[in-house]
Amino acid sequence: VQLQASGGGLVQTGGSLRLSCAASGLTFRSATVAWFRQAPGKEHEFVARIFRSGGATAYADSVTGRFTISRDTAKNTVYLQMNSLKPEDTAVYYCAAGSRIILSSSYMLSNYDYKGQGTQVTVSS
Repeated sequence: VQLQASGGGLVQTGGSLRLSCAASGLTFRSATVAWFRQAPGKEHEFVARIFRSGGATAYADSVTGRFTISRDTAKNTVYLQMNSLKPEDTAVYYCAAGSRIILSSSYMLSNYDYKGQGTQVTVSS
């Protein structure tokens, strides 16, 4: 299984980016997919997830109302639309996937079976 995250870049405060996570060897329809981020010197932080059954979504408080996670089953790709970006959103963003995630454990990266290589998002002030 491989997860390929892309779409990162440099953007000004208030700008938007859309991250993509494409999978090979895994069907996202049967997996819970999440985005995490890691800023320099900090731990991994949960950002958003879309649950395998029914597609229920959840967001960190810090991104609620600004970020949207979605899934395109035909393309086997999960997206993270990020609007109204702030300098504190600067981090490496990772997508992660797991087939046995339960709702209560979906906020911890260690519970996911697969993790992509990350894509850098830099928001300038």
